[in-house]
Amino acid sequence: MPASYTYLGPEGTFTEVALRTLPETATRELVPMVSVPAALDAVRNGEAEAAFVPIENSVEGGITTTLDELVSGEPLMIYREVLLSITFALLVRPGTTLSGIKTVTAHPAAQPQVRNWLKAHLPNAVWESAASNADGARLVQEGRYDAAFAGEFAAARYGLQALETGIHDAENAQTRFVLVGRPARPAAPSGADKTSIVLWQRDDHPGGLRDLLGEFAARGVNLMLLQSRPTGAGIGNYCFCIDAEGHISDRRVAEALMGLKRICLQVRFLGSYPRAGGGPEDVRSPLPGTSDDEFMSAADWVARCQDGRF
Repeated sequence: MPASYTYLGPEGTFTEVALRTLPETATRELVPMVSVPAALDAVRNGEAEAAFVPIENSVEGGITTTLDELVSGEPLMIYREVLLSITFALLVRPGTTLSGIKTVTAHPAAQPQVRNWLKAHLPNAVWESAASNADGARLVQEGRYDAAFAGEFAAARYGLQALETGIHDAENAQTRFVLVGRPARPAAPSGADKTSIVLWQRDDHPGGLRDLLGEFAARGVNLMLLQSRPTGAGIGNYCFCIDAEGHISDRRVAEALMGLKRICLQVRFLGSYPRAGGGPEDVRSPLPGTSDDEFMSAADWVARCQDGRF
């Protein structure tokens, strides 16, 4: 497998900044790609070892392009995640003033994070989406747009200047990025893990979502993300992307997944991996009756009953 990681490019994206926080990037070739699908397809095609892409931000939730790519196509697996605090700069060609800005661009996920700033400072500017924030900066450099919202660090790379900095509508905004590769054995539990899956219901019926969530609740598994995505089979047909606390090797998580496998049309496992920023001190204490020892004790009791040893 090539010793390379693809990522949402071009150079100068927040994705690249987050990727470079991983120690192993010192020994990998980092290859920018024009889109999230292109980055992930390079992994599916065997052209790259892994892809690093945004999957969620704290303002708008899931990055739908990434979620949809993981939901469909040849299965891939998440190996780790990175959280990056996000603030934007308004990048322009030298000499541009605020009053001279008629068009602005950035990645679609950036717009909700600067919407109020735009309303207050550039109410008449026309917004156009770019493939990434850095690509927006490149388009400004080429004269296609007057300004781009991107990281301040991208200014020098594209010969632009930061007209405004520290732009954000929400304090402490963060974006979550994931390193995605081909399916393999998950890493051993770290003590502060997350498990990601996708669920498809067998049919639409009253209480259907409750039935799915009940598999987690009955075993004391906390959910960290629940997002529906259309399947493309018509209005009202959805699958559910879920992040749950814990590792697939935890008995309560494994039994929840087994329960879901029994009642769902399809379950896609997207990986168990260390939670970004999470240490053992952050792990939620399991509810009574949901520790691994208690699951094993209950299984042993059932086995003894079956043997007539109760």
